[in-house]
Amino acid sequence: MSALMPLEEALERILGGARPTGATEELSLIDALGAVLAEDVISGIDVPGDDNSAMDGYAVRGEDLPGPLPISQRIAAGAVGEPLQPGTAARIFTGAPIPAGADAVVMQENCSVDQGGLLSVEGTVTTAQNIRPRGQDIAAGAVALSKGRRLRPQDLGLLASVGIARVTVFRRLKVAVLSTGDELVEPGTADLAGGQLYNSNRFTIAGLLARLGLEFVDVGIIPDDAQATAKALLRASELADCVITSGGVSVGEEDHVKAQVEQIGHIDLWKLAIKPGKPLAFGAIGDTPFIGLPGNPTSVFATFCLVARPFLLKLQGATDCRIPELTVTAGFATAKSSPRQDHVRVRLESGDEGLVARRFANQSSGVLSSVSQSDALAVVPPGVVVSEGDKVQVLLLDLLA
Repeated sequence: MSALMPLEEALERILGGARPTGATEELSLIDALGAVLAEDVISGIDVPGDDNSAMDGYAVRGEDLPGPLPISQRIAAGAVGEPLQPGTAARIFTGAPIPAGADAVVMQENCSVDQGGLLSVEGTVTTAQNIRPRGQDIAAGAVALSKGRRLRPQDLGLLASVGIARVTVFRRLKVAVLSTGDELVEPGTADLAGGQLYNSNRFTIAGLLARLGLEFVDVGIIPDDAQATAKALLRASELADCVITSGGVSVGEEDHVKAQVEQIGHIDLWKLAIKPGKPLAFGAIGDTPFIGLPGNPTSVFATFCLVARPFLLKLQGATDCRIPELTVTAGFATAKSSPRQDHVRVRLESGDEGLVARRFANQSSGVLSSVSQSDALAVVPPGVVVSEGDKVQVLLLDLLA
């Protein structure tokens, strides 16, 4: 249990044990942002519903060109024109249905109309030019979005485009959060005494859960006491679908969380080969999954994003739990390699060869400002020394949080 586990192995084990609750609910589309689809959404219509014009111009028959042609009708978006008579053109606007008989749309910039109202066309015109065919976006009977999709703003628009007003999604997970430590004080409640700290982790985790669309269940600050810790953990496990703690999972005499979870539940893995955030515990209290994050503010953020986030997404029913990576140029160097995978806080700047990652000066796990002022985490694998100019993988914070 004490050996450091590589992140990839830990994620494989953790995600392999994630079992979605299966409970569902129906939401209006306007309330469904961040929810996970519990079933495929099938389109009942073609989008677009007609062959339509991709731009403002003139609908024509290729065999009648280059003209001159009389303009026989005007077709605006939302209107349906008459069949196009041979030897004529139709003024047409973006999105308007193509009249029967027309086989191309010529953009207005390539056309001229003389004083007598006759249209002449310049350049080559090909069949189906500037025509968006019926069902080009989505065909009737096709899967618009698949089960397990976590809905983004553009997904809501897509569903609306096929006439969907309500969706069946997995019920939003409840996540109980406990902070541990006699030194913690809630901001706004009291001034700090010597040795005390404001409880920043509670707000970091609450914000991260909100970005995932999950329900934050606040269990409060738990004192450094074994019995109080066990009681709070049991209560949390009854209130929520997952329990997350910050602090109390290291090896100190006042770190009670890990020991108490082992008493009332079980720990499946502990200590990861990553920086920041080596002490991380994963297990269960009864049937409720448990994730014990470290206590240092930066470690809380990093381990939540790297471990808790993909687990919670899968527990929510999402099929895509991956952490997207981007390749950039290192604008920093590391003095030596580490046996642990490091996640260096960096800012991203535009350079001559693309994005450059600049290392934040203070990489201490207790310095939360380094996360707040960074754009990404640069991944430095175990045993690797980075030189300035090397290519490195980064995890964009805006995609993680």
